[in-house]
Amino acid sequence: MSLKRWHKNGWLKPHKTTPSQIAELFAIVDRDLADAGSESLSIDWQFGIAYNATLKLCTILLYAEGYRPE
Repeated sequence: MSLKRWHKNGWLKPHKTTPSQIAELFAIVDRDLADAGSESLSIDWQFGIAYNATLKLCTILLYAEGYRPE
């Protein structure tokens, strides 16, 4: 299913992305991946933090295509 179809279904909204927004999201990804490597956290927390980094990467892709999640 295309992003245009997702937009038509109401799952995405058009979004004008700035370079600083992308940079901020990459900073969150970097922070989360570093935190996920902390052995002082349980495996569950490490997974949750790494999962959050993955969600931010997906957001970056959507932003780069001119959309944001609804």
